[in-house]
Amino acid sequence: MVAPSPDRDRPVPVPVPVPVVLVGVHGHGRWHLDNLARATRAGVPVRLAGVCDTRPLTAEQRALAGDVPVGARLADLLEATGPGIAIVSTPIHTHAELALTAARAGSAVLLEKPPTPTLAGFEQLAADLAGTGRPCQVGFQSLGSQALPHVRRLLADGAIGEVLGIGAAGAWQRDAAYYARAPWAGRRSLDGVPVVDGALTNPFAHAVATALAVDGAAAVADAQVELYRAHPIEADDTSCLRVVTDRGTEVTVAVTLCADRDVEPHLVVHGTRGRVVLHYRPGRVRLERDGEVETTEHPATDLLEDLVAAVLEPGRPVLVPPAATRAFMQVVEAVRLADEPVEVPPAHRRAGTAGARVVPGVADAVERAAAGRLLFSELGLPWARAGAGAARG
Repeated sequence: MVAPSPDRDRPVPVPVPVPVVLVGVHGHGRWHLDNLARATRAGVPVRLAGVCDTRPLTAEQRALAGDVPVGARLADLLEATGPGIAIVSTPIHTHAELALTAARAGSAVLLEKPPTPTLAGFEQLAADLAGTGRPCQVGFQSLGSQALPHVRRLLADGAIGEVLGIGAAGAWQRDAAYYARAPWAGRRSLDGVPVVDGALTNPFAHAVATALAVDGAAAVADAQVELYRAHPIEADDTSCLRVVTDRGTEVTVAVTLCADRDVEPHLVVHGTRGRVVLHYRPGRVRLERDGEVETTEHPATDLLEDLVAAVLEPGRPVLVPPAATRAFMQVVEAVRLADEPVEVPPAHRRAGTAGARVVPGVADAVERAAAGRLLFSELGLPWARAGAGAARG
């Protein structure tokens, strides 16, 4: 069985189940390998056709991949397997070239976030991908959650009155191995090429993108960024931002990888009559108004499954096309252009396990920032100061 290809210039039939090449199996690529196996077991018409990676697969990865071709050169693997979809889960600064290689070879693309490390690179990639006629899905899984349209309906119906702004917070602890896992980890650039692997732009990218999506923002009109680092890295591990969207909404995000306790990433939409709290990973929405609380749970559409449907139904839109991530990319650009992160002084940090660095009180700080829509420098923190790693644009 085959489905018609969406390629405008070269109609090639797409086999069913749709063959997939996974580009990058280490790191987050392992999640995609597991997700492909899950989707296959669930009856989604998709199968792993090949793996592309510059490093050898481990015995466990090889067992999960099964008897499929494995190679280091994507172009060769694409020619050998003719996949309908390529999943690109590689270092940030390699995304554009690999995604475009796959699309020009006839594959739809599931591209991990952030799409590119620069706004100019993103604009060029979006235009080039559009020229191939192949669908591209950007891997913001939270944007597939039904919780988002539910929250937008609540806001449109005036459930919390006039929206005053949106706050977001998240706190995790990462150790030395996290930053030693790859040469680009924790870097602002590598060999002169932008990478922008900071807390806001990679591990907590979903917090930023989801807040902008809840607002319905197509663009960011103004951005303030504060960047700090407690680890001996180049990029930020503790950071906050305040943006004003093209809709006039103020969005404040505060996150850290130096947590003294975990804070589940969440958004708080503040209104004149109450607030909505969205924990986007589990899809949980809490409506707080007039002294009452109502909690609902919402499922999510898997982005690979959504892309498979778009491949099999030419013309069907995907949930997260590149255009839906432009406002997020403006935040990435603001972080990229910001001054170097300010080091959290030794007096205000401590050693954690396995080489982690912990900033005492920082978990409370990110929650206070989201609740009050404040930057770290506005919270009276002893290690924070106005203009830290500052950028405006």
